[in-house]
Amino acid sequence: MPATAQSHQPRRRRRTSRLLVAAATVVTAGALAAAALPASASAGGSNRGHGGHGHGHGGHGHGHGRYQDVQLLSFNDLHGNLEPPAGSSGRVTEVQPDGTTKTIDAGGVEYLATHLREARKGNRYSITAAGGDMVGASPLLSGLFHDEPTVEALNQLDLDVTSVGNHEFDEGAKELARLQNGGCHPTEGCYTDKEFKGADYPYLAANVLDEKTGKPILKPYWVWKQRGVKVGFIGVTLEGTPDIVSAEGVKGLKFKDEVETINKYAKELQRQGVKSIVALIHEGGFPASSSYNYDCDSPGAGDGVSGPIVDIAKNITPQVDALVTGHTHNAYVCTIPDPAGNPRMVTSASSFGRLYTDTTLTYDRRTGDIARTSVKSANHVVTRDVPKAPDMTRLIDKWGTLAAPIGNRAIGYVSADVNRDGTESPLGDLIADAQFAYGKAQDPETDLALMNPGGIRAPLTYTASGAEGDGVVTYAEGFTVQPFANTVNLKDYTGAQLIQVLKEQVSGPNEAAPKILQISSGLTYTLDLTRSGADRVVTDSVRLNGTPIDENATYRVASNSFLAGGGDGFTTLGEGANELVGADDLAAFEQYLTANSSATDPIAPPAADRITVVR
Repeated sequence: MPATAQSHQPRRRRRTSRLLVAAATVVTAGALAAAALPASASAGGSNRGHGGHGHGHGGHGHGHGRYQDVQLLSFNDLHGNLEPPAGSSGRVTEVQPDGTTKTIDAGGVEYLATHLREARKGNRYSITAAGGDMVGASPLLSGLFHDEPTVEALNQLDLDVTSVGNHEFDEGAKELARLQNGGCHPTEGCYTDKEFKGADYPYLAANVLDEKTGKPILKPYWVWKQRGVKVGFIGVTLEGTPDIVSAEGVKGLKFKDEVETINKYAKELQRQGVKSIVALIHEGGFPASSSYNYDCDSPGAGDGVSGPIVDIAKNITPQVDALVTGHTHNAYVCTIPDPAGNPRMVTSASSFGRLYTDTTLTYDRRTGDIARTSVKSANHVVTRDVPKAPDMTRLIDKWGTLAAPIGNRAIGYVSADVNRDGTESPLGDLIADAQFAYGKAQDPETDLALMNPGGIRAPLTYTASGAEGDGVVTYAEGFTVQPFANTVNLKDYTGAQLIQVLKEQVSGPNEAAPKILQISSGLTYTLDLTRSGADRVVTDSVRLNGTPIDENATYRVASNSFLAGGGDGFTTLGEGANELVGADDLAAFEQYLTANSSATDPIAPPAADRITVVR
């Protein structure tokens, strides 16, 4: 079963407002790799009139022969991870020549900046692009400040262009426009003595339309120009964004088909004389291996990847020369045949800034197009064995000073790492138990709790992230795990509805990429992966405290507000009755950790044995 690491929840920032009021009482204003690819990079001549900006990366001249190598550096799904991600979220798997694998610590913008800057050296023609979800579901260091720190970091990274992702809509189109154009937050104001200037790079949203005007809410495409070389970029997010973002976040917007949109704007770029085109698509696939350097084209072109991006790639016009993708948080470099049957590069660089992709596009000055047979690409690890970029360290220190009074507070203790990996995870069970306990406190009739796996953004690690000491869970760590500020809501469901909810994990929109809910103690069932569709949930195995579910009985269920609204394809959860809206989900998690752990008696990771998986 493919794991879906991406989150599908909005963060509505009620939490942020409260925290910054608290912080104001403490903080004063004054406190305020693999083989190198043939490439050639320096976006120094980018045309600002087209939304670009010049970087002047240097490098030596290669003359003006017919063919010019253009370096495309790309990454995706950063999610505001400025500091190195913790635990498994900060590692990648590498397959060795003998077939064994090893894990490598990776990520952190101090290291990402160093790697990108080193990769650009000697390349007169270089572009840096991203595949969406640069912000949203971010750790406290960025999330507390409405992701202004991440936009600042991306500006300093010399990002040229990015597509929007679903998380760019967590706070709605107006807030996205502010991230693009700048200005202090409309309710919380400025966080420092300087007004937020916005992104230097364009966000592209070709398939996101204003319902009233029918026009894209941001630029649909952008053209990079350098000494007669022109490369167009079209940016889209997945058409299903409204299904995985709150209605509030996508209010007044329409999301169009990815293929139709890209094909439309590819024709427009062609009419403008731009024949070299790259699509930035916030949708992705599932490679057959979790190793970043797995040969995705073994045994044949694109055979090693599945998922939505495959059909998209096969149907996008051959006028598009390469696809930079994302959303699934996976790593792959594949060639998937275009509609004409010719190979076309499709890449994704995992998530959280752990990898970047280095692609060589060979530009034919005579035709203005890319020589597709010469395209080369590879993913590279953002290792932590290189010097930190000093400007990124200063940026992290600046925002860290502001966040510290809130983030450093201890909220609980753990005896070991509590990870989020697997069909059922220890951290998933812990969060579900916390929401169940919260629900029982609000209404003693509460029977169980359900938690969506995409809402769990990071593991809890035993090793201290700062000066707090091993085993201490800080507020910042809890925020990184659950950054969305959903509420914990209670609803009534019949037993038949409850079973249907479990079946929706593996059917309908979730059939191809199951979303297995994390469940509270007492609920058990069998998940038979040898079956297909909804039958994978074995109906007569579903029990609560050892008793079979009565389809005619009523059960009181706690879940976050995103799930309670029917998010992530769980439409039946949206049909519950007698809703009671509770407090913030992180507050519920904090209450549970505080009540059930201490320095001398920390919480042990749950066994994650509530779901019996048959493979």
